[in-house]
Amino acid sequence: MSNPIDVQIWSDVQCPWCYIGKRKFEAAVADFEAAGGQVEVTYRSFELAPDTPVDFEGTPIDYLSQRKGISPEQAQQMVDRVSGIAESVGLDYHYDRIHQTNTVLAHEMLHFAKAQGKQVELKERLLLAYFTEGRHIGRADELADLAADVGLDRDAAAAALAEHTYLPDVKADMAQAVAYGIQGVPFFVIDARYGISGAQDSTTFLAALQQAAGERSTAGAETS
Repeated sequence: MSNPIDVQIWSDVQCPWCYIGKRKFEAAVADFEAAGGQVEVTYRSFELAPDTPVDFEGTPIDYLSQRKGISPEQAQQMVDRVSGIAESVGLDYHYDRIHQTNTVLAHEMLHFAKAQGKQVELKERLLLAYFTEGRHIGRADELADLAADVGLDRDAAAAALAEHTYLPDVKADMAQAVAYGIQGVPFFVIDARYGISGAQDSTTFLAALQQAAGERSTAGAETS
């Protein structure tokens, strides 16, 4: 394939289903590339809760209970269920360590990383930091440290956050999500043709990649 299949993924770094969906999508990509295909991924910003303070006073259970209007017991059941599903795809969630926070700076940092060719690496680093390590991804100094972990210049990363250099890009992603009618994440747009919502099975993602590739081949044959 001369040009890789373009995949745009709207997600939030504090979305548990986004990390699960990422792993399932990666499994599909591995199968697709094993058969000779190519995929290029771009992560787009989606803030699930832009009104959340940087330092939320309470636990993720408190947050879910308040946000969804459910009991703490119900919130705990939700957390236990998603943690179990995460474990099934090789992820280790530790909700007892999580710092519930505002993610706009994390999204800005992902756009900084994109400009430096390190977005995919930083996305993985931020998800691991949030769900497993208990790092505070709402704070600029912590984000700069995490950026350095994937080989980005820490001072440049810190400056980009201080100046909100990439905030317009975050807002543009959110506006595009509205235009597409995206109301939840993860949301995958494959080759500007297909939209897939949620952490679907890897077979669903693989079928979409194969169909997009097949339609490209058909279109190429018709124009030759």
